[in-house]
Amino acid sequence: MRRTRLSAAAFRIREDLDAAMREDPAARSRLEVAVAYPGIHAIWSHRLCHYLWTSSPALMPPARLISQLTRFFTGIEIHPGATIGRRFFIDHGMGVVIGETAIVGDDVLMYHQVTLGGRSRGREKRHPTIGSRVLIGAGAKVIGDITVGDDAKIGANALVVHDVHPGAVLVGVPSLVHKGDVIA
Repeated sequence: MRRTRLSAAAFRIREDLDAAMREDPAARSRLEVAVAYPGIHAIWSHRLCHYLWTSSPALMPPARLISQLTRFFTGIEIHPGATIGRRFFIDHGMGVVIGETAIVGDDVLMYHQVTLGGRSRGREKRHPTIGSRVLIGAGAKVIGDITVGDDAKIGANALVVHDVHPGAVLVGVPSLVHKGDVIA
């Protein structure tokens, strides 16, 4: 069983490195990405922290401590309770914040200074759910218990506070759906 977990972890690491190579044209090698990309380090740390967080209440404090150390070293804060899908890539990364009840799908590309934040104080779901193959531009803020559909694109510095249909392109503050050359 231990060998199976290690094999699965090694496969996920390769997937993360391949995603970075695919999404970042500046990436020259998997070794460079593994050593010099803070977004990758934050994701790997999060995977460990999330495992601890969901394994036992006794492991929640160490998970939180590790996540804060990762924030110190990478500038990226991902709460251990957040659920992150496969092949997630944070390009540049500095200033990214992902809240506790956020859910991020597979193959999501996120740029620096993005916030997946809450809009309430309660202990309910208060952070967004991001679908698969979503692109979130630099500085975008996606706030509240909303859903961003698969294949959506959120422009740089957009403020998103309502559900987003699959395939939609959002721009502006507050964000509006962009249809070709017309903003609806």
